[in-house]
Amino acid sequence: MGKKLESNFKNMVLVLFTITLISSAAVAYVNSLTAEPIEEAKQAKQVKAIREVIPGKFDNDPMAEAWAEKTPDGGILEFYPAKKEGQLLGTAVKTYTNNGFGGTVWLMVGFNPDGTIANYSVLDHKETPGLGSKMDSWFKPTQKEKSLIERIFGFEVKSVEKQSSVIGKNPETQALAVSKDGGEVDAITAATISSRAFLDAINRAANGLKGSREQTSATTPENKNN
Repeated sequence: MGKKLESNFKNMVLVLFTITLISSAAVAYVNSLTAEPIEEAKQAKQVKAIREVIPGKFDNDPMAEAWAEKTPDGGILEFYPAKKEGQLLGTAVKTYTNNGFGGTVWLMVGFNPDGTIANYSVLDHKETPGLGSKMDSWFKPTQKEKSLIERIFGFEVKSVEKQSSVIGKNPETQALAVSKDGGEVDAITAATISSRAFLDAINRAANGLKGSREQTSATTPENKNN
């Protein structure tokens, strides 16, 4: 009886081991099949974001000329230069903030050669729908829609317009902070934390790009010879 129980136990262990081994192999196989398409989709999303935030049509491959730099808090910024016939049209910066209401927020921010913001695209966030999620468009220029009275009677009703757009602003010369903190940008209604996080990511990108330009300038052959 004892030998029979021992034999059954060994068989049970062997069966469980075999099932686990087959399951692990199946999961690994599925992951190998899906890893490449997922990576391709991720790359396509980044290319689309770069085209969205850089003004004009560039003829180089920003992905091939990209570089990355570490931030003081241990993160990574990615820089994608867009050029036409060798001339810089702008630089897209993949940036982030860990201060979002729902966690990390990822942006692609396009900068003109003079340092002004050309456009931005929100790559990923977990902000509250209908509140922090409005960052997708809140910080871009908006056209004022005519009210019903204006449409009927044909005259303009003066109203206070929100000052929330960061497009065209230069973070090096203008305070990119919410108005509650003494800045020039109106926060998303009822989503001040998300707004602060968004601007933190923008400023991180601007500071990183400025530091990269200064480092490049300091290491050019002309400056080395001086």
